[in-house]
Amino acid sequence: MQKRYFLSALMVGLLGAYAGTATAQEKFKIGLILPMTGPFASTGKQIEAAARLYMAQNGDTVGGKKVELIVKDDTSAPDVTKRIAQELVVNDKVNVLAGFGLTPLALATAPIATQSKTPMVVMAAATSSITQASPYVVRTSFALPQAAVALADWVPNNGIKKVVTLVSDYGPGIDAEKFFKERLTFNGGEVIDTLRVPMRNPDFAPFLQKVRDLKPDALFVFVPSGAGAALMKQFAERGMDKAGIKLIGTGDITDDDILNSMGDVANGVVTSHHYSASHNSPLNKKFVAAFEKANAGLRPNFMAVGGYDGMRVIYEAAKTTKGGSGEALLNAMKGQVFESPRGPMFIDAQTRDVVHNIYIRKVEKVGGQLFNQEFSTIPDVKDPGKSK
Repeated sequence: MQKRYFLSALMVGLLGAYAGTATAQEKFKIGLILPMTGPFASTGKQIEAAARLYMAQNGDTVGGKKVELIVKDDTSAPDVTKRIAQELVVNDKVNVLAGFGLTPLALATAPIATQSKTPMVVMAAATSSITQASPYVVRTSFALPQAAVALADWVPNNGIKKVVTLVSDYGPGIDAEKFFKERLTFNGGEVIDTLRVPMRNPDFAPFLQKVRDLKPDALFVFVPSGAGAALMKQFAERGMDKAGIKLIGTGDITDDDILNSMGDVANGVVTSHHYSASHNSPLNKKFVAAFEKANAGLRPNFMAVGGYDGMRVIYEAAKTTKGGSGEALLNAMKGQVFESPRGPMFIDAQTRDVVHNIYIRKVEKVGGQLFNQEFSTIPDVKDPGKSK
């Protein structure tokens, strides 16, 4: 099998060399690897929609080359992500790998980006260490410690002293737990218990019962995009809000994509995050209107903005390099500074990670719909995980 794969790869290489590089250079190829089916399909749907919107608004030619967006479904399985990334690099000769809905999927691809010298734009996954997994990774989503630390600074000044943390048991959740606990303790608060829930098929009920018995001032939560509705439903069913336990967390739990379906239990929930569909800027209002128009009224969430800004970073780098690839394309991505629908942001040239505002928000009903209403801004937040 290995021999056959090697020969196949060799044939592709020889055919490419024989045909010359003209054909490859006529197109600028972006391999977009996303979970389009399975439990995290909403992430893939949001990012693909945002990528296509960016292309519709900015044209399908960049640096003198036709842009080809190759979308592949990895079903949230790291081995599938890795195989698809290999095929995109070897067979399709993509200029850029992009997407990556979850941390394990990004980490599975990082060695391929390094070996092939292919820039890899992470539009969703949020574990701090991802940008250190390959020198070719550039992130346009966010890092969990950014949001966790901001909330831990807000909490002690707002009547919350004792907190239980409840996180999904994988990279971003562990980051959220660690950085929230460290900062809250530093600020004089207390985390009285730390609970971790299996990422796939989670049952929050026994964990929530334990929280109710512990009677903290608040429950701090991180769950992946799309899982917040189930948690919110079980939180309400157990009467946690009636028992005086506040629900707080990173913005994933009040995901704009599903916020309206959560009902009144979401009202008043305070979160920290880098993007809300109700962010009050002219650019964001245009983005939300265009996204909803192109997608049958679907509200963009933070995954969409990660995809949209990722396409911006790719396009601008392609313009600079005239549709180039490899190291030159990567270098053109570093240090980009621009206005995003989320607000001002830039790609740190040293860490290749996103630096942006983090907002403290509260869920409120506006015009009959639920929105994450921003009420406090922490500007230009770098990933605290990078300073350790």
